[in-house]
Amino acid sequence: MIFLALLAGFLLRIWFVLQFPLNAGDGPVYSDIARNWFFHGIYGLSADPNSGLAIGLHPTIIRLPGYPLFLGLCFTIFGSTNYQAIMLAQVVLDLFTCLLIAGIARRLCGDRAAWWALWLAALCPFTAVYTAAILTETLELFFTTAAFYCFLRLVDSTASASPRWRWTVLLALSAIASTLLRPDGALIGVVLYPAIFLYGRKILGSRSSLRHLTACMALTALPFSVWAIRNWHVFHVFQPLAPRYANEPTKSTNPGFNRWTATVCADFACTAEVYWKSNSGPIHFSKLPSRAFDSPLQRQQTRQLIHNYNQVLTLTPSIDARFGQLAQERLHTHPIEYRIGMPILRLADMWFRPRTATLPIALRWWQYRQHPGQTLFAYAYAALNFILLLAAVFGLMKRPQYSWIIVAFVLLRCALLLTIEAPETRYTIECFPFILALAGMAFGKCSTSQSASSPAQP
Repeated sequence: MIFLALLAGFLLRIWFVLQFPLNAGDGPVYSDIARNWFFHGIYGLSADPNSGLAIGLHPTIIRLPGYPLFLGLCFTIFGSTNYQAIMLAQVVLDLFTCLLIAGIARRLCGDRAAWWALWLAALCPFTAVYTAAILTETLELFFTTAAFYCFLRLVDSTASASPRWRWTVLLALSAIASTLLRPDGALIGVVLYPAIFLYGRKILGSRSSLRHLTACMALTALPFSVWAIRNWHVFHVFQPLAPRYANEPTKSTNPGFNRWTATVCADFACTAEVYWKSNSGPIHFSKLPSRAFDSPLQRQQTRQLIHNYNQVLTLTPSIDARFGQLAQERLHTHPIEYRIGMPILRLADMWFRPRTATLPIALRWWQYRQHPGQTLFAYAYAALNFILLLAAVFGLMKRPQYSWIIVAFVLLRCALLLTIEAPETRYTIECFPFILALAGMAFGKCSTSQSASSPAQP
C-alpha cells in the first residue's frame, strides 16, 4: 500500500514536471544568486539574471541563502542549466514529505488516519505542482513537516535520552532550514520551541525540557548570526532574515504605492495585473477593480496618476508620494473597510481561490464565455480545495493530541498574511502538510494519548 501510494504520487509529480515546468518570477532570481555564489564566489545578483553570466555582479540581501544553496548544489552536480534534475530532486523530497505527513497522522490518530493522510498527500495536486517550479515551496513543505514530526518524536514518552537529543538536533535543523528558505518559515520554530517546554516538562521534567529548548535556540541562533554579521559587514544594516519587500538597502520600498495597493487589491488577479507591474511594466487602468475608486473625482485622479506612471514605468518619489496621498484619502474615508475588511478578503482569497497560479489557466478564470473549459476546471479545483479544508476541520474536531500546535501555526500564519498587500495562494500552501494530516485524521480514531502509544515508525 505504501508503494502504491508513493508510485501514484510519483507519477502525478512527474506529469507536472513534464507538462507544466515553471521557471519564472522568483525562479531566475534564485538561480542567478546560486550561480554567482557557487561559480563566482559572491552571494549576489547579475545585471541580467537570465544571462547566466556575472554581468555587473553585486552582492544582495533580498533572498535568504537556503534555496540558492540547494540550487547551487544541484547546479554543481547536474549542470548549471539542468532545471529538470532540480525538479526531479524536488519530486523525491516531496514524496518524503508525504511519508512524514502520514507519520504525523499515525502518531496522533492511528494507522487508518495514516493511510488516508498518505494517499491524500500523495495525490494532492496543490502541493505536487510545486515540484515542477523553481520556487522554495517544496523544500519549505518538507522542512516544516519534518520539524513537527521531530517534535512528536522528541516528546514521545517511550523514547530514551539519546534518541531524544537526536530528535532535538533534527528539529532545530529543520526549523533552521525552513527559515533559511523563507523568512515566514520562522513561524514553525516560534510555535514548536515553546511547545518543547510546555509538553516536555510533563514527560522529561522541567530541567531536561529546558535543556532541549536551550539547545534548539542556540543551534538556531548560529546561522542567522552569521547571516546578520554578513549583512552588517556588506550593507551596514541589521538584517537577520530578509527585507519584508525583498529590496536592497539602497532601494525604496515604495511605501505610497504599497499603501494604495492595500486599498485596492483583494485577489490574485489584482496582484498580477497591478502590484507586480510596479517598476516593470504598464498598469492598465481598465484592469483596476471597481473598488479602486470612492468617487468620480477619485477615479479621475487615479486615471491621471496611472497615466503618469505609465509614461516612465518607474515609481519615482513624487509618483509614489501621490499614490500615498490617494491611499491616505481612502483610508480616512473608509477606515474599517480598508484596514479590516480588505485584509480579510485577501486572506479568504489566499485560502479559497482555485490554486491554478502555476498552471496555464486564465488569470480571470471566472469569465466563462472566454474560456469555458478553464472556468469549469478552476471551479473543480476550488471545490477540491474546499473539501480538503472541510475534512481537516472534521479531523481537528476529533481533538488529536498537540492539535493546538497546528491551530497556533495556522493562526499565526493567517495573522501574518493579514499584513500582505498583494495576495497569492502559495502563501497558504505551507499549512497544507497539517491540512492533509488532519484530513486523514477525519477518517481515523484519535485519542489524547495516541502519540505516546503509537509505534515508533512513521
